[in-house]
This record gives sequence, C-alpha cells and structure tokens, in this order.
Amino acid sequence: MNDINIKENQPLHNMWRMSVAPMMDWTDRHCRYLHRLLSQHTLLYTEMVTTGALIHGDVPRHLRFDPSEHPVALQLGGSEPADLAQSARLGAQWGYDEINLNCGCPSERVQRGSFGACLMNEASLVADCVKAMVDVVDVPVTVKHRIGIDKIESYDFVCDFVGTVADAGCEVFIVHARNAWLKGLSPKENREIPPLRYEMVSQLKKDFPQLTIAVNGGIKTDDTVLEQLQQVDGVMVGREAYHNPWWLASWDALFYGDDSKERTRESVEEQMVLYMEREAREHGTHWYSIARHMLGLRNGLPGARRWRQTWSDHRLKTLPPHEVMKLARTKPADLPEAATI
Repeated sequence: MNDINIKENQPLHNMWRMSVAPMMDWTDRHCRYLHRLLSQHTLLYTEMVTTGALIHGDVPRHLRFDPSEHPVALQLGGSEPADLAQSARLGAQWGYDEINLNCGCPSERVQRGSFGACLMNEASLVADCVKAMVDVVDVPVTVKHRIGIDKIESYDFVCDFVGTVADAGCEVFIVHARNAWLKGLSPKENREIPPLRYEMVSQLKKDFPQLTIAVNGGIKTDDTVLEQLQQVDGVMVGREAYHNPWWLASWDALFYGDDSKERTRESVEEQMVLYMEREAREHGTHWYSIARHMLGLRNGLPGARRWRQTWSDHRLKTLPPHEVMKLARTKPADLPEAATI
C-alpha cells in the first residue's frame, strides 16, 4: 500500500471516498464506462435526470447503464416529493447504488423548475423530498448542495439546512464549497467566481460527525485530495476528472490502497474501441459520440494533439473505430497522404 496520510478512523472503502461529479452533457453512460476502466473503486454519477423526464419520457434512455459501472449513483432533479419518490423507485429498480437529489445547480432553467440550488431556501421541502424517497428505496438517498446561495454566507444557513434534511433520513451530503448565485452569474461563472470555502465543509463534519460529508469544488491535485480527506469523508472531482481522465488511473492505489490493476492508456483505448463496437451492434450508437469523452486521455504526452484530432475528425466517421485507433496511433510520417489530417 502506498505511504499515504489517511485519518486512522476513516475506512478506505467508504463508497463516497472518491467520486466523479454529475455533469450535464458529460457524465453519460459512455463517459462513466471510460472512468470505470480507469478506476475500479471511484463512485460515478449520472448527469442530472429530471423527474419529468423519467415519469413522462424514455426511461431506458435515461437509466440504462453497463453493469461494470457499479458503484453508480443516479442524480435526480425535482421538488415534488411524490414525483421524486416515483423516480427514486425507478432508479432503485434499475440497479443504481444511490439516489442523489440535486440542490446545487444554479442555472436559470433549473430555477424555473423550482429545483436545484434554490431548494436550499426551502430546507423543510427538501426534507419532505428526502423522506418520500427514503420511504420507498433501500439504497442511500443523498443530497448534493452548496454552502449558501446569493449573498447568504453565514455558516448557520448551511448548518441548519443539513440538520433539517438529516432529520428526514439523509445520512450523506456532498457539499460544493461555494455559494450559488441565483442571479447575475452563469452556471460556468458559478463554478469559478464565488470563493471556495472548504473550511465550512470541514466544520459541517465536526458538527455532524455521524454523517458522511464529502467536499466538491475546484479540486485538481492529489495534494488537495489528501488534504481534504483529513477533514471530511470524501472528495468529489468534477471537470478535472473529465478533461484529464488519466488522473483517475492513480486513484485506486493512492486513495484506496489498491494497486492490483495496472493500466496503460493504450489498453484503455483498446477497451473503449471494443465497447464502441458493442454499443454499435446492440444499440446503434455511433462511435463518434463515445470517443468525445476520451479526448483528454493522452493530455501532456507527445503526439496528444494529433491523436485527439484524429478521434474527433468528423471526416473519419465512416470508418470503424479500430481503424480510427490505428490512424490515431500512426506517426505522421507513416500516414498515407489520403489519411493525413
């Protein structure tokens, strides 16, 4: 086991120790399949799925996932207890390991639906939503939220929110350590402009030692992860995990003490090609929509730019993925003129 500094009383296999954040348009089932190839233990989250999409839409399209993705959590967006209970039941029936309620998204579209970060203003409603879900599923019901909204920067606000929701049966809170500004900032700006205040998340853990508290927001290095694991139970990584997926390949050894599986970028790429071929046969999925998730796999290596350009070249869409991989691995001087991009 690596020489890592871990709190003595903290279990290495707490399910929320390391996770990849739910990210709209990014953490679909193809992205999660890639991330599972890179880490066996990291908890993976779906994109946020609204209750309306499940109750009135195509359930298999939203909930289908590969068995290898476990542990995998379904994040729901909604604010009606009955609808959330129905959606949570569907998620549990489909085999998800956790049902998570989004109380952190600040986008105007989500606000118009009266859910996301604006729910932090209605802790009693969130408690009702959580209780409705807890009553109908046997898997953990968790909440992802911010430390505050708009100009509310008082610790008491988030402390009262967690206390109220915990009383309804929620035992796991994933806390984005920034405020959400509901007016005046875009979702992108909401991930960058409100200051990070990790100390508020660690204070929650001190005040609620019986709860599982994970921190999210601005985490990009091993050192930051290890520092946070001294304070809280888990770390959720967002965009850095997506843009630099190879980082996940070190997590099992570094954060779980499990170095049993060796990986190479080449072997992961080959497994993704096999997955692309299977998805095409079974679901008619074009490899191009899968390849977009692995474009950061070779970041920082010589030839990464050309490799990335090959996999994202729309002119190669008619080729099978194993041929695209071959082109991506071919040195420019070895390429026939017609294949040069």
